[in-house]
This record gives sequence, C-alpha cells and structure tokens, in this order.
Amino acid sequence: MPTRREFLVSGAVASGAAMLSPQARGADTPSAPTAAVPAYANLPVFPPGEPGQDYTPVVTPNGVTLPWKVVGGAKIFHLVAEPVEDEFAPGLKAHCWGYNGRTSGPTMEVVEGDRVRIYVTNKLPEATTVHWHGVIVPNGMDGVHGLNQPAIPPGETFRYEFAFPRPGTFMYHPHFDELTQLGMGLNGMIVVHPRQPTQPRPDRDFVIMLNEWFIDPGTSRPNTLIMTDFNLFTFNSKVFPATEPLVARQGDRVRIRFGNLSAQDHHPIHIHGYSFAVVETDGGQLPPTARWPEATVLVPVGAVRTIDFVADNPGDWAVHCHMTHHVMNQMGHDSLLLMDVDPGDLNEKIGRLLPGYMTTGLTGNGGMGEMRMALPPNTIAMKGIDYQFGPIGMGGMVTVLKVRPNLTSYEDPGWYQHPDDTVARRATAQELSDDGVKDTGAKPA
Repeated sequence: MPTRREFLVSGAVASGAAMLSPQARGADTPSAPTAAVPAYANLPVFPPGEPGQDYTPVVTPNGVTLPWKVVGGAKIFHLVAEPVEDEFAPGLKAHCWGYNGRTSGPTMEVVEGDRVRIYVTNKLPEATTVHWHGVIVPNGMDGVHGLNQPAIPPGETFRYEFAFPRPGTFMYHPHFDELTQLGMGLNGMIVVHPRQPTQPRPDRDFVIMLNEWFIDPGTSRPNTLIMTDFNLFTFNSKVFPATEPLVARQGDRVRIRFGNLSAQDHHPIHIHGYSFAVVETDGGQLPPTARWPEATVLVPVGAVRTIDFVADNPGDWAVHCHMTHHVMNQMGHDSLLLMDVDPGDLNEKIGRLLPGYMTTGLTGNGGMGEMRMALPPNTIAMKGIDYQFGPIGMGGMVTVLKVRPNLTSYEDPGWYQHPDDTVARRATAQELSDDGVKDTGAKPA
C-alpha cells in the first residue's frame, strides 16, 4: 500500500473527493493523530486547468463565462458589483444590480485544485461582500460581513484568494444586505471541473440560474420586499420567449446544472421527452449507486442540482418549472378569473369609454397570450410566443431543448421537422368509426 508521500509524488489521483478527504491525508503510521484537516489544506500543486484540454467549457444560455488570466500559477478573476439594466424580455427592462454588467453574473469556471485570486470591485451605492456558496474555503474568505471579513465599501476593491479542493457546481452571491442585494440580481454560478474525471466528459454542459422577481407593471425597479407573490420567474434572468434554447446533437451526453437563488420558492424543473439522473448537488457528486431516473428535479432555494442524460430523442422539448404560476409573466398575476360569469352588455358599455375593451377569463385564460391587449409601458404579456403550431401558452421559467441529428453547429436550428404522421391531429370520422369511438360533439374532419 503506497504511503501518502508516494501517492502524491506519483500524481495518481483516483478522485478529487478521495484525494482531499481526511482519510486520504491520513498519517504515514497508524499511531499518528487523526484530527480533521481542512479540505483546502496541503492541496497538491497543479498547473491551472485549460479549456478544451482539461475540460469541456460550459455554456451559459443568455450569459457569459468570466474571463481569467494566469499570474504566478494562479488564475486571476475580476468581479465588479454594479447597477445594471437587464432586459428580461423585449418590452421589459429593469434597473437591477449585477456583476460585470449583467444579472445573473458571469459563470466562473475552474478545475479542481486551481488556485485563484478574485478581485471584487464595489460600484454599488452601499457596501457588499461575496460568499462562495458551497465552496470549502479558509474562514476569512467566506464572505459573511462582520463574521468573516469587513464589508467592501463603495468604490473599493477587495482580494479573495483560495483553491478549489473538490469538483462540483456552486454559486456566488453577497452576504451583506441579502434581502436587497440578492433580490436585485447579485448572483452567479461556479463550475469546478474534476482534475481527472472518472466518467466521460459531457458534450454539452449548460448552466442555468433560477430566480424570481416582482416588478409592478409599468415600473422598472424590482421590489425586494415582496415575500410571496412574485410575478417574474427567470432562467439566467430571462423569461420565455427570451430564453435561449438548449441545442444538442442527437447522441450527445448532456449535462444541465441548475442553481436556485430565488427568495422564497423551490422550483421543480421538468424536461419533456427525457428521463435523467441527478448526479451532483452543491454538496458534491453522487456515486452511481445513489442515482435513480427522474423526469422532474426539485431545486430547493439556495441549492444546486446537476442532471445528466443522453440526447437520444430528437425534437423540440419544453424545459420548465412545474409550479404553474411560474410559467406566466407579469400580466398573469392579479388578473380576475371570471369563469361562468355572464358579462351581459358589459363589453359594449365599457367599450364606449375604452375602445377595444374585452372582459377576459370567462372561459379560462388560455387565449390571453395572443390577444395582444394594450399594456402599460415597460410591461410584458402573461404568456409566450407564436411557434410552429400557434401560440405557446407559457411564459416565465421556460426554455426549449432542441435535439437534432447531424448538426454541424450548435446554433439555433429552428423548428423541428417532424417525420410524416408523427404530429397529433384532428381525428377523422372514419377513424372514429373504425375504432369504435363515439363522437360526443366534436367536429371530425
């Protein structure tokens, strides 16, 4: 059995977790003490990981990856906390706070064992900090104002320095005036790739941050004091139809990393057309024996869930939160449902004062997305977009997984071209008769 010294000198790393655990750093002799050692202590020294060589770079739909450079063997990052204008979708812009000109902030991408120096410049009107959510760091780098460090005053730059001891998916956000700063959009994702993967790398690796907001129709500032009735639910700070699709080639190994920094709500994310395995949380990787198939993954507040699947079913597949209020945009909230109400001559009377007025909700709200009713300035309709077969009745926390054979690039391939006779359609009278189905009022072709 090799000693610890022989193990490190040989460079044989069975896995990041084993390499960095207290057991792996145990004594050379049985009589040595077994006190726990922090995971970041005595890390082996590796050269900084390189994209393409050491990992497949992640894709952040509607977002970017934070650039870095190497100085003295460390990766240098620079985060700037500042006011930003975010366009949630065409027709709705909001005055938010973010990092490096955007919310959600840019994705930080490193390799297990990488040492980093992260400079944080504060251009906000109040102090801030950065907490590295789920990352095992020295106590003074943990980013909790008052407990671990002084706050970063407006106009100043602080330096954080540590190494990433284990692979996984994590997040970063302030721990100063959390209600305001998280609610205004200060957040981002961290991806730490394994130094020596024990499984094949994904071909497509997506990162999605889940958030919720309240912006009154006609206004442009998030209300961070709202506790329950949020009216915007976003993937990477975009609502459908502004969310970029997830494009994969048929047969690709696909990984999607979901982080949730919403104020109150968990999000059950459902993917049509597929089952998948949850392979990782922000606590670490799950061994293969602990995984099971799912079609919906619950992402709790303040948590990360990473899923893997093979893109073997071509088509355009919905990816969405299954909280039904989370697949609507602003104007779907606080609206009246008037099912079974007889409006009488209400439309005519109000129409004299407000031309084009229509009482909605009499038979449900299924048609509101395509009514194109007049809206207050800087406000978007409750539902989505015209697609191949008509309007999609969803907005908010929705995107589309587009799987195609023989792709030459990962640009949006447009609508899926269905093979003949594979689209649901109206039944004919002959089909109903042949199968002994009694028509109870439908109008068969």
